[in-house]
Amino acid sequence: MRAQRILVTGAGGFLGRGLVAALAQRPDTFVVATDVRAVEPERQHAGLVYRLLDVRDQGLGGVLAEHRIDTVVHLASIVTPGKGSSRELEYAVDVGGTRNVLTACLAHGVKHLVVSSSGAAYGYHADNPAWLTEDHPLRGHEAFAYAHHKRLVEEMLAEARRNHPALAQTVLRIGTILGEHVDNQITALFEKPRPIAIAGSDSPFVFIWDEDVIGALLHALSGDAPAGCFNLAGDGALSIHDIAKRLGKRTRVFPAGLLRAALAIGRALGVSRYGPEQLDFLRYRPVLHNSLLKNRFGYVPKKTSAQAFDAFVAARRAQGRPL
Repeated sequence: MRAQRILVTGAGGFLGRGLVAALAQRPDTFVVATDVRAVEPERQHAGLVYRLLDVRDQGLGGVLAEHRIDTVVHLASIVTPGKGSSRELEYAVDVGGTRNVLTACLAHGVKHLVVSSSGAAYGYHADNPAWLTEDHPLRGHEAFAYAHHKRLVEEMLAEARRNHPALAQTVLRIGTILGEHVDNQITALFEKPRPIAIAGSDSPFVFIWDEDVIGALLHALSGDAPAGCFNLAGDGALSIHDIAKRLGKRTRVFPAGLLRAALAIGRALGVSRYGPEQLDFLRYRPVLHNSLLKNRFGYVPKKTSAQAFDAFVAARRAQGRPL
C-alpha cells in the first residue's frame, strides 16, 4: 500500500530533514513532521504539519488519531550522544521511545511502520562473518549503548511482527552514512593525519550515501516494496588501509593490546571519552551484505561504498575542508 498519510519522528534530524524535503514534493501525500526541536518557520515546507513532540510522549497516539495516519516513519534516535547525555536517557529515547511508537501504532490502526535501525545491531564481535546477511543473529554490544539499544529495539519489533502481523514493518539496518555535510565520530577517524589501524585487522567499512538512505525510505513508502528487514549499504567495502590510500595517507598501525591500554589510560585520566571497548568498534565492524536489499526489497543504491567515500572526500575539498 502506498503511504498517503505519514507521520515522521525525528523529522528535525539529519535523515528526517532529507526525508521531509523529499515528501514535500509529493502533492498526494499528507505529512506530519514531529521532533523535540522546533523547526523555524522559514525552514518549514508548505503543506506539511509540524508538531513539537518527544518520541516518548504519550500524546503520540492522539496525533496519529487526529490526522488519521496510515504510515509512521520512525527515525528518532540518539546516534551521537551529547555531553549531557547518559545511558539512561539514551535507553529511554531509543528503546522506550520505540516502544511508545509501536504501542501507538497498534492502538490507532497504523498499517505500516518504517524504522531506521543500524548495522550496529549485529554487534562488534571477533566471530562476525566476513559479510553479514539478514539471517545472522543480532547480538548488539553491551559496551556500546547505541548497538545494544538497536538490538533491543529489533527484538521488540520482531515480537510485534509475531503477535501483530497486521502492522507491516520495514526495518532498514543502515551502514555508515556519508554525505556532503556529514560530520561525526566516524568521519573524525578519517581526518587524522594517519588513520588508526589495528594490527591483524582490516577494519572494513561499508558506506551508504545519504541520498541513497532517503531513496530507500521513499521506496519503502511507495507501495512497491515488500515489508521485512534489510541491510542498507552500498556495494563492496573499504578497509582502513584502502581509505588511507584514497586520502593519500598512511595508516598508523597499533598492536591491539597497546591500543587497549592507551584507551583505558585516556579514559581514566579524563582526556578521552572513549575507553578500551572502542577497540572492538575499530576492528570488528559489521560488514553488511546488500543482496536482499537489491533483489527482494527492490532498491539498488546509486553509489557503491567506494563511490560514496570518494564523493564525501570531494565534497569536503569543495568546501575547503580537505581531509
